[in-house]
Amino acid sequence: MSTAIPRVEAGPDTVHWGYFSAALKPVLTVDSGARVTMSSVSGTPDLLPPPPFTIPPALPAIHAANAGQRFFGHMCTGPVAVRGAKAGQVLQIDIEAIELHYDWAYTAVRPLAGALPDEFPEFRLLHLALDKTRMVGRMPWGQEIPLRPFFGVMAVAPPPAWGTIPTPPPRRNGGNMDNKELVAGTTLYLPVFNDGAQFSVGDGHGAQGDGEVCINAIETGLIGTFRLTVREDLRLEWPRAETPTHVITMGFDPDLDECAKIALRQMIDLIASRTGLDRYQAYALASLTADLRITQVVNGAKGVHCMLEKRYLTR
Repeated sequence: MSTAIPRVEAGPDTVHWGYFSAALKPVLTVDSGARVTMSSVSGTPDLLPPPPFTIPPALPAIHAANAGQRFFGHMCTGPVAVRGAKAGQVLQIDIEAIELHYDWAYTAVRPLAGALPDEFPEFRLLHLALDKTRMVGRMPWGQEIPLRPFFGVMAVAPPPAWGTIPTPPPRRNGGNMDNKELVAGTTLYLPVFNDGAQFSVGDGHGAQGDGEVCINAIETGLIGTFRLTVREDLRLEWPRAETPTHVITMGFDPDLDECAKIALRQMIDLIASRTGLDRYQAYALASLTADLRITQVVNGAKGVHCMLEKRYLTR
């Protein structure tokens, strides 16, 4: 007999807006290895589209619940606690499915933001129509972009000593990684800093280029189904991921050079642990076969991810 997958809908009681904290109470607790479906929302009141687009009722309800506050971060659904997760372990997040939650999305160009903060002095808002059947987003001038949805934010709770932290910069606990490779069918690994791990998602993206240069992707609401598994056999300092074909290491830092070094060191360690090669051999192999890619350059802490085809991990 199949067991129904619990579902967490984004709403005033399940969304934390703009921050992460180890003090947040879980909205749901599941066993290790269980699946959960979570919806996300995106868009402040000034970013909502005109008719005939559909605004999910949860979105204005969340706005109303936070009236009078000014948030610069992301609306995150959760956290979901995982029984048995302890600090020092790893949470494996198998991203089983991602669906569109909206029939629209937005992208904005803002003064003082993005990769070219001083070159665009006026605010401009663009709305895209999303076609779920054809999986394309249509720009206002008619151009279509294939959709490849992913969650820009996937995180566990930060260490308690960090206190309450804003969501925009990605960190060791994940967060606003904006890694466009983390689509359905991939697996994310996050180091755990608290009992229960406390997993949250948000910042739905319909598609994004590496860099996310204007500070927006195709910003929309998504629905994701995840399998959350505690890994007692792994130890990680930074987020890591696997696609069906590649392993991915990631680095985050205000300095893009430092991001590349962090991601590369993690990849050398991964190669050595999987193949038995020494670090010199792994370094040489990475130079010949691994790709360093700019994840994003707009979130305070920038990001670089290193991708290696799995076939190079066999000898």
